[in-house]
Amino acid sequence: MEIVFEYILRGVMEVFFTAEGAFDWLPIAMVFGGLMTGIAIGATPGLNGPFAMALSLPILIWIFGVNDEALLPILGFLIGIMKGATVGGAVPAVLFNTPGTPDAYLTTLDGHPMTKNGQGPKALKVAHFSSVCGDTVSDLVLFVAAPVLAVLIESILDLPEKGALIILSLSFMAAVAGSSPMKGFIVGVLGMLLALVGSTLSGNGPRMTFGIVELGNGLPLTAAILGVLIIGEVFIGLEEEIRKKVRKVRSTLDTALGDNTFGWPERRKLLPRIGVSALIGTAIGALPGIGTTLAATLGYDVARRFSKTPEKFGTGLPEGVAATEAANSAVSGANLIPVMSLGIPGNFAAVFIILAVESVGEFTLGPHVFRFTEIKFIEDYGTIINDDLVIAFAMFTLMMLANIMNWTVGGAFLRSLGVLVKVPKSVMLPVVLLITLTAVYAQDGGFIGVWVLLIFGLIGYALKRLDVSILPFVIGFLLSPRLEEYIRGGYSASGGDGLFLLKSPLAVVFIAASILILVLANRRRKIPEEA
Repeated sequence: MEIVFEYILRGVMEVFFTAEGAFDWLPIAMVFGGLMTGIAIGATPGLNGPFAMALSLPILIWIFGVNDEALLPILGFLIGIMKGATVGGAVPAVLFNTPGTPDAYLTTLDGHPMTKNGQGPKALKVAHFSSVCGDTVSDLVLFVAAPVLAVLIESILDLPEKGALIILSLSFMAAVAGSSPMKGFIVGVLGMLLALVGSTLSGNGPRMTFGIVELGNGLPLTAAILGVLIIGEVFIGLEEEIRKKVRKVRSTLDTALGDNTFGWPERRKLLPRIGVSALIGTAIGALPGIGTTLAATLGYDVARRFSKTPEKFGTGLPEGVAATEAANSAVSGANLIPVMSLGIPGNFAAVFIILAVESVGEFTLGPHVFRFTEIKFIEDYGTIINDDLVIAFAMFTLMMLANIMNWTVGGAFLRSLGVLVKVPKSVMLPVVLLITLTAVYAQDGGFIGVWVLLIFGLIGYALKRLDVSILPFVIGFLLSPRLEEYIRGGYSASGGDGLFLLKSPLAVVFIAASILILVLANRRRKIPEEA
């Protein structure tokens, strides 16, 4: 147990002090800046946390560079955005009945009626309190579950099993993300194939580059991910703006005439409801690919079912706002459980945490991170320590810092942002496009990054128009190099046995589960269509 506390202490010190022992304000300032940015982004209809993280990452890398010292400030800003955007999403939903994301729709059911009753400020206080409670619970579960799960996986799984586990994860995400499991699986495979462009582990030179020398090291990772996620959305938004006149959003916020106090007696009354929703959101968030919409829906539905006055839900009940906001906020911390323990992203926000880690410094996510190796000093070699584990606990520290800031100043900032709902998409989208193009050009070495960005933007646009989930494509693109590493390593370790995956009972179970998940999910989707 002593070694655990030693690593925790070193992780905390990594955030607050430099290597020379001086107090380091930069990671703290970056968390605060990210949190405020995230709340503002969440309060703007049409924008969300992953969108802001995608836009910020190349700019942050351009500012701080690619080195170990840049990792924590960049992660601090991204973590702040991730947490702040979830809280900020309540502003347009409550004040203007304009949910920026699908999960925020549940917040409008009781939040906007409270505004109409003159209790808009109180509704925002309830949303903020519930959201931060859910987020904090989820983070605490992450801090315990991720190390335990990683240690179990590292002790049980070898290369074949880890490769089969990635296949299982991709199958699960294809099944739960989007309307068609087979479409999800196909685009996941497409993402994996595109990730193979360029360098190869075999050392036989570049592959599938079509003679383009600049692709010898592979497709620029940041440009490809930003293209699919951001530029595809920008193309969709611009098309919609061209097809229709820009509809001006009229403020429907009434003068606050009702009771807007929200003291501790009322907060204590809401805590059981918040606790149940937080656990629901945490459980759902720990499963890759499901997302916040289901968490918000289940949180609201459970609160209504077990309420003594279910008929009052939808009329401006604080319990409805609390149940929704606690559930969708609890997803954010739990979604990092598969990231920290397996290196597998659970949602789009987690994608950019992985992207930052892989782009900056030498830290890599996965089960190896939580090896509690003994800390000892060897002359001529210095201190022998698991640096990845120190960074992991530093990340946990950054998350707790963001929670503390959210508790203390987040609510006041949140309630001042109603004006952002009036920013039109016709102004926002060109600005986003210009910033993204500039950032990718600066980070990825010129026009090759811009071309990759635009081509992948067209891929994202096509997938959206075909009603195919983008998440399996992104996850496949990210995990393909790791899957190749496990498969090649397992093949070599088996002495060139082509059936090495089938020699491991656990790998066989994972592969069989992958096939079963896709078959059952596809059959379940067909039943309503035939009916």
